[in-house]
Amino acid sequence: MLPVLLHIFIFCYIPMYGVVIAFQDYYPGKPFLSFHESVHWVGLKHFIDFFNGPYFSRLMRNTFMLSFYFFTFGFWVPILFALLLNELKSGRFRKYVQTASYLPHFISNVVVAGMLLSFINMDGIINAGIKLFGGTPISFTTEPGYFPAIYTITSIWKSFGWSSILYLSAMASIDPHLYEAAKMDGANRFKQMVHITLPSIRPTIFILLIFAIGNLLSANSEFILLIYNPALFETADVIGTYLYRDGLLSGNFSSGTAIGLLISIINFTLLYVANTLSRKYSDYALW
Repeated sequence: MLPVLLHIFIFCYIPMYGVVIAFQDYYPGKPFLSFHESVHWVGLKHFIDFFNGPYFSRLMRNTFMLSFYFFTFGFWVPILFALLLNELKSGRFRKYVQTASYLPHFISNVVVAGMLLSFINMDGIINAGIKLFGGTPISFTTEPGYFPAIYTITSIWKSFGWSSILYLSAMASIDPHLYEAAKMDGANRFKQMVHITLPSIRPTIFILLIFAIGNLLSANSEFILLIYNPALFETADVIGTYLYRDGLLSGNFSSGTAIGLLISIINFTLLYVANTLSRKYSDYALW
């Protein structure tokens, strides 16, 4: 485990000292830690400016809603897929379906975004199908109301197969004698799934549920950057995309660091609360 621990320490823990620029007016070339006049400490100024800024409510709403949609509709899809896949009798067909479901995970966001934009533009396959059935083409790339559904469906398609691996692994460790005993008691395949498979993978479900709750303010900003445009800012602009524009493109590194630190604290708080509730009301928790 030494290489992994070194990687985490070097790339995850050592850079954390950089969060100090969230409390100062930092410009490239200035030192991070200094109490001389070379560093201008401003306290919570950047946090307050973000709270009072004109985009705060929109960014928080969009980030939470997109993450909530993905959590609500995307969390149970891998579980259902794994349960259905586990019920397939043909091992060869099951391996084929399983492998096919993994493939979208390995397609880069850039390629997926290009495919998606070609599908939803005015001359794309979706509008071609709408026209085929007598409908009027829809400008998906300029109508903000359609973006949450497009983002959620695409994100689920890309991740559900890969996310099902943990559930399938948990199912593989179930004692087959439990199923044999259930058969002898007259349980059909559905009852075996409800009374044996689901309870056996419950610890995995709870652990992943805790992680999912801890990411409620972490929409896939990289993917959104590739598919959104100013016409969709009303529903597509999230904290991550704002950080890219304001923190990197505009060079406001201190402001961007402050916003990123704030979101990390909120996500950790959600994770801590979810873990505490899970430990209190069930036997499963991260710590």
